[in-house]
Amino acid sequence: MKGRWWLSWMLSVVAVSAWAQGPAAEPPAQADAEVDEPPFVVEGRTGTVDLGHGLAQMEVPANFLYLSPEEAERVLVEAWGNPPGTTTLGMLVPANVDVAAPEGWGVVISYDDDGHVEDEDASSIDYADLLKEMQSATRESSAERKKAGYGGIQLVGWAATPHYDPGTRKLYWAKELASTESNDSPHSLNYNVRILGNEGVLVLNAVSEMGQLPQVEKDMQQVLGFTSFKSGYRYEDFDPSSGRVAAYGIAGLVAGKMAVKAGFFKGLLAALFAAKKLVIAGVAALFVGLSKLFKRGNNDDTP
Repeated sequence: MKGRWWLSWMLSVVAVSAWAQGPAAEPPAQADAEVDEPPFVVEGRTGTVDLGHGLAQMEVPANFLYLSPEEAERVLVEAWGNPPGTTTLGMLVPANVDVAAPEGWGVVISYDDDGHVEDEDASSIDYADLLKEMQSATRESSAERKKAGYGGIQLVGWAATPHYDPGTRKLYWAKELASTESNDSPHSLNYNVRILGNEGVLVLNAVSEMGQLPQVEKDMQQVLGFTSFKSGYRYEDFDPSSGRVAAYGIAGLVAGKMAVKAGFFKGLLAALFAAKKLVIAGVAALFVGLSKLFKRGNNDDTP
């Protein structure tokens, strides 16, 4: 039975040896049978969902389920094998799919309040060069992970090149990731969505195996369509005379500075690469080599 590198548990195969006294004897019926784990049942809902007490909302269709922050924590810890204590705005999971099964995946929802992300750099970013910088930084952080006793990470490349829509202020991209410990392990897909708001960014991170890219890409485009900020929190609601401006732009969002600065992955950066879902490992995190991408104007002292 093919192993799944990102599962924290594996199905057991029970081998039973039969002793027959005569030619008509039959082996026990349960010989070589697989012991199936019961499905991981979640409590979710569809329809209009309020995120962050009036910050944003989702119109969740029948093919998805929204999970509360408490239920999301249960999935992250019990089904996906991550450390407890993650602060989220909940999760989206495909309806009628066991989140703990090999084909299971989900979207972790959070909010970063670093300030208003100006998007003037969006049209001038060379994503091929940005990828090289990110790959270099990933190698550095992977070396640190290994020193700490955890599995290494390799950023293989773009699974979907970053795309920013200035009309909706929505950004998405996807990365292909691999373990440096085993060439036989399936590659992981990190599909990222960012929705720019007044003084913050709505963060939607989905992770699955690379083989699920067509389905995840299709579903995440749907997620983009039914998720938005509410009035007062929208990008156009920003007041430049009094509002806070983020120290990074679109390149910074893609490279991962936001995840590190906001502390969303704090305490989870040491998660094993073999954990079921890499979204909690914050694969883009610790991109210390990308500081030049995040400085805006003369803000050379930006932390």
